[in-house]
Amino acid sequence: MTTVSRRQKLETMLEASPGDQMLRYMLAMELDKESAHDRGLDLFRSLMNDTPPYVPAFLMAGQLLVRLDRVEDAKATYRTGIAEAQKQSNDHAAGEMNGFLQELE
Repeated sequence: MTTVSRRQKLETMLEASPGDQMLRYMLAMELDKESAHDRGLDLFRSLMNDTPPYVPAFLMAGQLLVRLDRVEDAKATYRTGIAEAQKQSNDHAAGEMNGFLQELE
């Protein structure tokens, strides 16, 4: 009996709904857990470039970039994410990213 991984299940669901932001976000998180950082970052970037951008992707991409020792990229990601969160009236996410940004500066 073959066991299907969480990543494989998400990929299958995405085939049916490729534009689903939540599924793409969940897959990016799963890829991060599997240490497939480049693929995860690519998915986070695609979410950040969506219309409208998916705000949680900025936070998680920033955290991943910090773990990869790409601090300047993380700062830029947080700054853009804060602006987008404010634009979307998501004060909680803006505040959370601001806190992470302050820790890096």
